[in-house]
Amino acid sequence: MFVLGVTGGIGSGKSTVSGILADKGLLVLDADEISRSVTGPGGRAMPEIAEAFGKKVVSSNGALNRRVMSDIAFGDKKKLDDLSTIIHRHVFEQIIDTLEKEKEKGSKCVVLDVPIPVNKFRELCNQIWVVTCDKDVRLARLQKRGMDKEEAERRIAVQMTDDEYCELGDYSIDNSWSLEDLRDKVETLIREQLHERGIRI
Repeated sequence: MFVLGVTGGIGSGKSTVSGILADKGLLVLDADEISRSVTGPGGRAMPEIAEAFGKKVVSSNGALNRRVMSDIAFGDKKKLDDLSTIIHRHVFEQIIDTLEKEKEKGSKCVVLDVPIPVNKFRELCNQIWVVTCDKDVRLARLQKRGMDKEEAERRIAVQMTDDEYCELGDYSIDNSWSLEDLRDKVETLIREQLHERGIRI
C-alpha cells in the first residue's frame, strides 16, 4: 500500500490538496482531526492525560477541558511538551491502526495529511507532497478566515519556512495562484506519481 504524505504551513492550501485527493476517492487521514478525536469524549489519549495532569482536565463529557489545561500549562514549557508528547503518540498509534486496517482491506493508496512531517510521520510515508504558497497570499487567506493580520503573521512566523518544508518532501506544489491552477498541478502529480504505480484514481 502506498502512503502519500501531504504537508504545508498554515494557509498554504494543504487541506485543499487533500480535499482534491479525497474527491478522487482516496482515504485521507487528517492528523489535526485525529488529534481532536483522541482528546475528544472518550478519546484514546484521555486516560493518560488525566493521569498526568489530574481529573480536573477532563470535562463532564470525557473530553479534554482545553481552558483548564491551558491554565495549567500556561507558561510551563515542560507541561506543554508533556501534553504534546502524549497527544502525538496517540495520534501516531491511531494512524498506524488505520493504515493496518486499510492494508488488510487491500487499499492501494492512503493520504496522510500532517501539518509538520516529523520523523515518525515521514517514516510512514512512501512519498511526501509539500504545498507552498506566497506569504502575501497566505496572509490574505488567513484574514479571509477571520484572523487579524498580526495574528496571521505570528502564526506563519512560528512555523517552518517553505524551504524547510521542501527539504522534507519529495515534490512541491506552488499554490499561490487559482484553484484551477492547483487542480492542474495535483492532476499532473497524480498522473506522474500515482498512475505510474498502478494507482488509478
